[in-house]
Amino acid sequence: MDWYMMNCELLATCSALGYLEGDVYHREPDCLESVKDLIRYLRHEDETRDVRQQLGAAQILQNDLLPILVQYPQDKVLFDAVIRLMVNLTQPALLCFGKVPSDAASRHYFLQVLSYLQAYKEAFASEKVFVVLSEKLYNLLQLDWEQRQEEDTLLIERILLLVRNVLHVPPDPTEEQGVDGDASVHDRVLWALHISGMDDLLKFLASAQVEQQWALHVLEIISLMFRDQSPEELAALGQGTAGAEHGEDTRELETLRQRELAEKRARALQRPSRHSRFGGSYVLQGLKSIGDRDVVFHKGLHNLKSYTHDLGKEPRRVPRHRQAAPESEPSRRSARNVRLFLRHFCQDFLEGCYNRLMLLVKDQLVREKAQQHDETYYLWATAFFMAFNRCRGFRPELVSETVGVRAFHFIEQNLTTYYEMALMDKKEATTWARRMHLALKAYQELLRTVQEMDRSPEQAVRDSSQVIKSNIFYLMEYRELFLALFRKFDETKQPRSFLRDLVETAHLFLRMLERFCRGRANLVVQSKRVRRKKKPRAPVVPAPPSAAELEQLWEGLAPQLQACLEGEVPLPADVVPFDAASETPVEEQRAEALQRIQECLRDSRVPQALRLLRSARDVWPEGDVFGAADVGPPEETRLLREILVAPLPSESPAVTLGRGKTLGRCGPSAHPTAGHAPEEPEEEEEEDEEEEEQTVQVSEKEFNFLDYLKRFACAPVVRALVLLLRGYAQNSPRTNHCAARLLHRLARDLRMEPLLFQLSLFALFHRLLSDPAAAAHQELVALAKFILGKFFALAATNKKAFVELLFWKSPAIVCEMTKGYSSLQEGEGTTRSRVSPWTPQEEQELQELYWKYKEVEGGDIIAAILAHLPTPGRTRRQVVKQLVRMGLASSAKDFQQERKGTRIVLWTQEQEEELTRLFEEFQGSDDVLGNIMKHLTARRSRARVVEKLLGLGLVAERKELFKKRRRKGHGPGPGQAAASVPAVPAQDSSGEDEDSEEEEEEDEDEAEKGPMEEHWVPEEGAGQDLAQHLHQQGLAGPLRWLETCLRRAAGDREEDGVSHPVPLVPLTEENEDAMEDRRFRTLLRQLGLRPPASEQESFWRIPAALTPQQLRRAAASIARHGRDPSGSPQDPPKPPGCPQDPAPAEPLPAGLGSDSESEEPVPVPIPVPSPVQPRTKRRRELASEDEDEDGGSSGTEPAPAAPCSEEDEEDEDPQPRGRRKRIRCLEEEEEEEEG
Repeated sequence: MDWYMMNCELLATCSALGYLEGDVYHREPDCLESVKDLIRYLRHEDETRDVRQQLGAAQILQNDLLPILVQYPQDKVLFDAVIRLMVNLTQPALLCFGKVPSDAASRHYFLQVLSYLQAYKEAFASEKVFVVLSEKLYNLLQLDWEQRQEEDTLLIERILLLVRNVLHVPPDPTEEQGVDGDASVHDRVLWALHISGMDDLLKFLASAQVEQQWALHVLEIISLMFRDQSPEELAALGQGTAGAEHGEDTRELETLRQRELAEKRARALQRPSRHSRFGGSYVLQGLKSIGDRDVVFHKGLHNLKSYTHDLGKEPRRVPRHRQAAPESEPSRRSARNVRLFLRHFCQDFLEGCYNRLMLLVKDQLVREKAQQHDETYYLWATAFFMAFNRCRGFRPELVSETVGVRAFHFIEQNLTTYYEMALMDKKEATTWARRMHLALKAYQELLRTVQEMDRSPEQAVRDSSQVIKSNIFYLMEYRELFLALFRKFDETKQPRSFLRDLVETAHLFLRMLERFCRGRANLVVQSKRVRRKKKPRAPVVPAPPSAAELEQLWEGLAPQLQACLEGEVPLPADVVPFDAASETPVEEQRAEALQRIQECLRDSRVPQALRLLRSARDVWPEGDVFGAADVGPPEETRLLREILVAPLPSESPAVTLGRGKTLGRCGPSAHPTAGHAPEEPEEEEEEDEEEEEQTVQVSEKEFNFLDYLKRFACAPVVRALVLLLRGYAQNSPRTNHCAARLLHRLARDLRMEPLLFQLSLFALFHRLLSDPAAAAHQELVALAKFILGKFFALAATNKKAFVELLFWKSPAIVCEMTKGYSSLQEGEGTTRSRVSPWTPQEEQELQELYWKYKEVEGGDIIAAILAHLPTPGRTRRQVVKQLVRMGLASSAKDFQQERKGTRIVLWTQEQEEELTRLFEEFQGSDDVLGNIMKHLTARRSRARVVEKLLGLGLVAERKELFKKRRRKGHGPGPGQAAASVPAVPAQDSSGEDEDSEEEEEEDEDEAEKGPMEEHWVPEEGAGQDLAQHLHQQGLAGPLRWLETCLRRAAGDREEDGVSHPVPLVPLTEENEDAMEDRRFRTLLRQLGLRPPASEQESFWRIPAALTPQQLRRAAASIARHGRDPSGSPQDPPKPPGCPQDPAPAEPLPAGLGSDSESEEPVPVPIPVPSPVQPRTKRRRELASEDEDEDGGSSGTEPAPAAPCSEEDEEDEDPQPRGRRKRIRCLEEEEEEEEG
């Protein structure tokens, strides 16, 4: 922008600042007011940032503001105003414009402001400026907290923001084109910052107790300082000679030299002995040209390899939305003195500041005191400094704050959030992908740190790594993370560097998981299943019955009505047509009464209709709507007939539901013309409400590493690996190794070599094998030869293998390629819906059946086709899909299946007689309703059948139709609690049949699921017989444990005076097995204990309502028969499994392998964790040590855990210390057998 095009007021204001004469700046008298005016102008600039552009073009900051800052630091008011103005001028362009503009004009303004910022950064590369800033910041930090004013705090924040803004300015690629090792503008700014002592002030702010509010500012500045640095290169700096430091560069140069020499040799072999202007023409047999003839080649044979049909064609332009995502700015190597200063800064920061600063930042992020997306600085610091510590001697105590299960959870949570936002926010998908990359690198560094902990010489550190891995590998979220990232990888949104880190992290995770599973026979992990239940469909109101149907119905109702009028059939006495407490007006209730009478008639419930008519007549006598007071039977018959055929308005589902609840006093109601299902029992209503929710079922299963690896055998994973290997020449050796190792696992370990039979991968192999520098990629060459050998071996027997090269494959297709294309039957393969294809003969038969039954009205075409289809095993969906595929139907909506029970509305006389006959036949069976439903000819819902049975008077109430549970015992014994408690057998039930046992288990499960009264009090002597029976079965140890828990709970309640529910936590395997025994659970219910009330509870509880006397009485009833004669009831033993009396043990520090955060970092070594506190079931199984079973049953102290043997190989995992539930080592099982 031209200086003479500046605004006149702005030009006058800038001229009033002062002038520079040599190195001395002379300020004007109105300098302070001019600075304030410039701040005011910037506050009112437009969307093009015109004021900012004019000030940048005039170089106000370089020529005026910086000289004022350097030469007049003693003027506090002027210094503060200049700092405010410079913070405003140097703020990032993204903050000025909000985002990178898309239109050309706004983008031009954006780039103009960015160029001015780059000029500002070059002006700040001065030691004098940073010396002034450092001295001012030092003086402000010397003030005590009481002496520091609000202006001082604001000035500290502005100085930090100014440093942040200067370091945030990106480099100018057109100006900085130097080689690695040259000092860039960013390096010169860092060196000025170091010479002035600003770096020491930053370390003080990060470690001082009273300067906690600047934690995020300091972390942001540090992240910008190390923006272009690599932690591995900084850690390796100064550890060897200069030649060793440049070893990677030497290897790259050697690879390029080998490739160049090989190309020279190839060109020398292709050059002919003498020059000839006529190279000749050749015919390439087998390669067709545009026509039907072979290609004629007019060049020398040495150019034949480079021939392609695309010669002379214009390259196809790739659309912008399909172009690969750009890579981030390539890291460059700074000057050596700058790198040395940064390395010393990293060492000092790790030793004195890292743990404390990361704790403060994490606390602010969790409490949402930070700004949006500030967690990215935390993720960067985690990845950078943990990598530096790992490469620089690895001292785990320096990074203990970010090593643990909580750190894994925090990073995994952010990574999942970024992943979901990248899928939803399409416009900002690239930005979310960058944040996801930061989280992935932090996750990768956490895994590498845990891997280094396994190799530590200290046993405590290795034990902590085992605890962390147990928790990480147990949870399903951590195992499914990489599969989700692979499947949703999009090269147009995520750069190649993200794919590189993803492959390396997945390889590391698989290797650690494989070694963790090695030597463990039964590894139990968590599994989750999301159950999505269908929501109830919108009610569909069917057409009302016709006049003929109503006439036919009245003919069937006339005999019943005559019997009711003559008194042969009793009328119900509990029919109430009016609700005085209801908010519904009286007129609306009268209309509802008419509708209810009509519903009863149309549902053949004549006694209820007649009683409702007479009751309504008593309530509403005015108008003779329900007949006169002295009406006779003929008049009542006429009224009922008129109500039956009257076109009354149908009710909405909400009204119907409210009415149904009112009708509960006169019996169940069913509206045949309403568009909703009839009223179900209360249990079924609760189930319908639950069906609208999405539930997550959490269970446990044994883990198989190969089964988990099979999840990676899919096309997205192979496609991503092939995409990464396309740049094998530019990849690092580690990246190529990780990609090749993953492909080797899929091909060799899973025996799925055809999964890699893909043309793009073979083209990559061809380029690799013909590369002169292929010697540097021996692992990839070996993989290529192995895959190609397997392919040609398969192609000798399967000629279709060449066609399969064109498609990405799944495990089911791999199985077909190797075993035959008809090897997969229905129910096999990757999905259960895979069926045999339709043969031409079957298609012809299907077409004939379709045309045959298409014209049949009122029938189901698909059902008729299935009934006459010669080929068995076909489902309705398969037939519909085939009809659509053959073009006989436009879509599957043409064959909508009629819902069951929607067409059948009225009960005929024959159906009522059939229902009566079936009820009399199965009246004495255990499941009356179930047997009736099986043998009923017309399909009706259970609710309609129940209502009809009630209407016919065959049963008096619904519970008579409930399924009866056969008991093995003969009733409750003397001392058992209540009739609601399931009966307990008094002798061994081995002679009972399996059906009765299953029914009893179902009954007990339902009883446990149902609510239990909190204030239920057990009777004295409850559970004695059952306790004696359990003692005879060998459950003496769990009975003693239960008795001890009851007595201690009673003692605690007497001492504290307050009662709280106490969970029963079985910490020994014997007690846990007893808690799973249904007879032991029955004993707990008889004693008044409460089962888990919801999915959030895992343990039984001693209710708060039980008094100490009741608890001692329950314990005494167990002790009479549940104790050995040698035991003393007054002095019970103290098993270690009681949660109220935990054994002393050393707690695990929160720094490493802990789930809790600490205020102070805890140094390593770390003691072995102990399971003394009650935890959830998952934590007990994976992170706790199991006490000795003998100790748990006899009451003695638990034996110390056996020491862990060291591994012979360096990379092997150390064995876990102690025995864990369900995760045991073979050596520990042998020790148990010897004991």
